[in-house]
Amino acid sequence: MDWLTTVDHKKIGILYLLAGGLFFLVGGLEAIMIRIQLWKPLNDFVSADTYNELLTMHGTTMIFLAAMPMLFALMNAVIPLQIGARDVAFPFLNSLGFWTFFFGGVLLNVSWFTGGAPDAGWTSYVPLASPAYNTDYGVDYYVIGLQIAGIGTLIGGINFLVTIINMRAPGMTFMRMPMFTWAIFVTSALILFAFPALTVGLVALMFDRLFEANFFNVANGGNTVLWEHIFWIFGHPEVYILILPAFGVISEVISTFSRKRLFGYSSMVFATVLIGFLGFMVWAHHMFTAGLGPVANALFSIATMLIAVPTGIKIFNWLFTMWGGSIKFTSANLFAVGFVPTFVMGGVTGVMLAAAPADFQYHDSYFVVAHFHYVIVGGLILGIFSGLHYWWPKMFGKMLNEFLGKLTFWTFFIGFHMTFLIQHFLGLMGMPRRIYTYLDGLGFNEMNLISTIGAFLMGLGTIFFIINIIVTAVSGQKASNDPWEDGRTLEWTIPSPAPEYNFKQTPLVRGYDAFWKEKMDGNKEMTPAEPIGPIHMPSPSILPLFMAIGLFIAGLGFMYHKYYIGGAGLAILFLCMLIRSLKDDHGFHIEPEELQDKGVKA
Repeated sequence: MDWLTTVDHKKIGILYLLAGGLFFLVGGLEAIMIRIQLWKPLNDFVSADTYNELLTMHGTTMIFLAAMPMLFALMNAVIPLQIGARDVAFPFLNSLGFWTFFFGGVLLNVSWFTGGAPDAGWTSYVPLASPAYNTDYGVDYYVIGLQIAGIGTLIGGINFLVTIINMRAPGMTFMRMPMFTWAIFVTSALILFAFPALTVGLVALMFDRLFEANFFNVANGGNTVLWEHIFWIFGHPEVYILILPAFGVISEVISTFSRKRLFGYSSMVFATVLIGFLGFMVWAHHMFTAGLGPVANALFSIATMLIAVPTGIKIFNWLFTMWGGSIKFTSANLFAVGFVPTFVMGGVTGVMLAAAPADFQYHDSYFVVAHFHYVIVGGLILGIFSGLHYWWPKMFGKMLNEFLGKLTFWTFFIGFHMTFLIQHFLGLMGMPRRIYTYLDGLGFNEMNLISTIGAFLMGLGTIFFIINIIVTAVSGQKASNDPWEDGRTLEWTIPSPAPEYNFKQTPLVRGYDAFWKEKMDGNKEMTPAEPIGPIHMPSPSILPLFMAIGLFIAGLGFMYHKYYIGGAGLAILFLCMLIRSLKDDHGFHIEPEELQDKGVKA
């Protein structure tokens, strides 16, 4: 019950991690099945229809249900601690965000058991996704599941934006915030502006499918290219919503394990903001072959190349941070260092794809598949692994096993490059995307086999990580406040795992890398900004869970045109909102004499 009603950001972070990890395994299984189907020509491991469902669900699950929540797990676990806050701005909303995401994801995956998962690709392009060509319920699950999950992401983004603006400790000015906090700040702003675009597109497609509207029906005056615009106006900022937090993680990890201040901090901040800004100006580079004309293509081409500049600034700053540092190759740092060249390779192919005439050749070939997996897996997933190994002791109070961590890194890293490096050449040789089989004698056979073996290695790396979690939970060594001994930021000043109130006394921040500055001045801990006093805490609540269940029921009801079920689901939602509005809940206080021993009991 404690976990179902919690509004504590650290526990919600662990819930995000569990749910995201679960969907990551589901998405990984789908990927393995895709690779088994393609390991030899004319294979019949799965049918063409099943292959399309696997392809669609793999992309959708990995982006929306695995990557996003694992980033939200790190955000929840770390951000309030890094800025010296006792909680997030809206603890109730934080809980609601988790549960809506979770039930949206569950709804999407229910489709496997009800006669057909969505099969129109993870971008769900019309007219393929329109009722004319897609008569079963698969795409309905996609449309409604993503809307519900998207609500969770949107309110999470708003929550962290307000938290970072309003709840920083005394002395924590914007230019003293840790790089991870900056990355999440810009990411939250991107979520705020990008997700409504997706919602609008999904609502329009839902009206087309459920209520016979004509937004995308050309015969009745609709427009199919409109869907591409709406989707990518969300979809390109989404790429930066995913990668910017990973940039933040890498900045923290490389700085800590090089025992050096992050090189060029202010240029890193401006690069992050610039990437966020330019991220909204490049969406049509996904549509170079849609016939927008030379002017639009040229403008988007230039904008896309421009975005490589702030990214390049970051890469050089990470290299200069390591330069001359006393580097420790812990498993967290291995993932961070492995991230840098891998992400550069993804960036280089991105610049190749940004040239519109070249893109006409590469488009919809396996070259594009290789490119975005280098960015998303080689960037984002390595970043998430790095962050998990780095902050695990702060989240759970136990140190992950270093040997198993390094085993995870090498199997995953080698497997990743085996899988996707070769796909660049497959693409240049002409293998198209989204095909479920290919003919013998085209020269694709050996490369596809190598790619499949690499995918199994990545799966093995993931299994090693799970073994590491289990071993750590059973017999891991207890972590101290500052287990890496070189912690630079505020989260390393409090016990591991953090107590439910985070800070007994709000710390006074006297510079960038606040904890490191105190250490250099010979202090063992932070100077408090206030005397010890009672701490106000928010009350737990079961309402977010019931609100999400209400949305889940409503989604199912409307999908199958059972409006009384849909109405009942909405009634549950509005009833919970009414209770929340009318019941005045002031929370509770933890008194000073209770402050000694309260830790999060995970």
